[in-house]
Amino acid sequence: MDKTKDSGVEERPKWDNKFQYLLTCIGFAVGLGNVWRFPYLCQIYGGGAFLIPYLIALVFEGIPLLYLELAIGQRLRMGSIGVWNSISPLLGGLGIASMLASLLVGLFYNMILAWVLWYFFHSFQNPLPWSQCPLNDNLTGYNVECVKSTPSNYFWYRETLDITSDIEINGSVKWWLVVCLASAWSVVYICFIKGISSIGKAVYVTATFPYLVLTIFLIRALTLPGATDGLVYLFTPDWEILKNPQVWLDAATQIFFSLSVGFGGLIAFSSYNAEKNNCERDAVLVGVINSATSIYASIPIFSILGFKANNAFNSCRSENILALTNHFEISDQNITIDNYDRWVEYLNRTSSGELATVDLRHCDLQTFLDQSASGTGLAFIVFTEAVVAMPGSQIWAILFFIMLFSLGLSSMFGNIEGVLTPIKDLKLLPKWMPHELVTAVICLVSFLTALIFTLGSGNYWVEVFNSYVGSVPLLIIAFFEITAVAYGRGMKTFSDDILFMTGKRPNIFWKACWMVISPLMLLVVLVAYVAIQAQTHPSYPAWNPAYVLFPQTEVKPYPDWVFAIIILLCVLPVISIPVVALYKLICSRFKKSSSHLDLNPYVNDGFQAET
Repeated sequence: MDKTKDSGVEERPKWDNKFQYLLTCIGFAVGLGNVWRFPYLCQIYGGGAFLIPYLIALVFEGIPLLYLELAIGQRLRMGSIGVWNSISPLLGGLGIASMLASLLVGLFYNMILAWVLWYFFHSFQNPLPWSQCPLNDNLTGYNVECVKSTPSNYFWYRETLDITSDIEINGSVKWWLVVCLASAWSVVYICFIKGISSIGKAVYVTATFPYLVLTIFLIRALTLPGATDGLVYLFTPDWEILKNPQVWLDAATQIFFSLSVGFGGLIAFSSYNAEKNNCERDAVLVGVINSATSIYASIPIFSILGFKANNAFNSCRSENILALTNHFEISDQNITIDNYDRWVEYLNRTSSGELATVDLRHCDLQTFLDQSASGTGLAFIVFTEAVVAMPGSQIWAILFFIMLFSLGLSSMFGNIEGVLTPIKDLKLLPKWMPHELVTAVICLVSFLTALIFTLGSGNYWVEVFNSYVGSVPLLIIAFFEITAVAYGRGMKTFSDDILFMTGKRPNIFWKACWMVISPLMLLVVLVAYVAIQAQTHPSYPAWNPAYVLFPQTEVKPYPDWVFAIIILLCVLPVISIPVVALYKLICSRFKKSSSHLDLNPYVNDGFQAET
């Protein structure tokens, strides 16, 4: 990063090179959702068919919004608050909204990184701690909760989270999670210590390493038995599902959140660019790489899930083989996994009555493949279970959690930059405060606030933040952003800006998207999202060993006071938009009336003409 002084005026920092800037934007956009949310959506929404609404949303909503943020940040060379203030003082609240959204998302996002670190530290053990149940307190057998569920479930819910059975039961602060959370915030601080200079160096690792790991996983996963079953399941299209409006809504929200627009981080990153830079090419490149990463990550993920389903299917059949061998007194090794179907058919033909008395499990590969999971469920339960069955499981666990940490860390850069840049641009802090101290204060305050997530009920609160902070507020912010540029700054001025930066005006496609298509899509998605959410009282899955259907999670409605916090989290980031606009309108009205009094002809006769 260059930072020069000319005639005593400090210039805005710049990226060392274009590659560094692109890596930072790609690192911010490509996050945990690409690995654990997109494959899940493909799985539940008809495999390959989901790509159609997903790509439509990318072309008409995602990339136009991304282009707009990169262009406006590069042209005005300010963070989110400065950019919207300069377009219109009435829009000052939009930058504050982006800043608050970044801060709130950063709080819970780093808690996920703390969990990743906890699993990473445990990945060096042999055997892996989530591969078998621990002994009970009397050392007379295995832990009952673990036996009832699975070792990976037990390690996640009890050993890692030590979770309570209800969001209203806080439980104690878990010291091991506090240590991991402190470590995660320390890593973020170290990477931020020199601003974009140190971020620029860090992204060479954090943005590229996940691709290396994904490629290693891809090569290994494709050689596992059952990998093809997983891939066939993932990519076999179910065209009927496209009639379901929920599919289109989820595709639009996934592409929107996946690109990390609305946080202000991308505006901040592009503001450190040279003024003359082809931001159109940058936007298309970042958008396409982000979506290609999602599809690329799905292949190893589902190859491994296919392997896990294949293992479960074979072990189910092995139990049945044992039952048949014992009942019919067939000699060992006669019935095998390969000839199991033929034996069942033969016994059904010759001894159907007797076969009916044997307690056989229903083994269906499709049922095992249907066991979908996303988010923490995929990363910390399903995937860890699959890794245990892979030869050299420690190495694969270590690689997987380093990859998740790299993905999350590069996204954290954008979230924290979305907070720091507006603070600097607003000159809220005294000049004598060095950048390192400002960053330290932000990280320390965030860490202390995030201690709520280390409680026994912490996972429930992460779920609250994840579901509501990063949804409605960002849709509202993006809608105001796109209308502010298209109609506030005006399409003619914005076209001139792009001509100045890239040497050519935006074509009819970009103009149509910015003026009509994208705002309309955002509005439809926002209204549909709120309408669907409003139909039912929000609920959460609780891990309760006393639940009748345990190890299934118990679905509980949120208490009224938590529901009030949910509404607050949705409103808090965006309330600044109308409040600031109202404040500026009142101020301008007040100034007009006071200037009208000052221009009294009897008092200020000589100044009236001049004014």
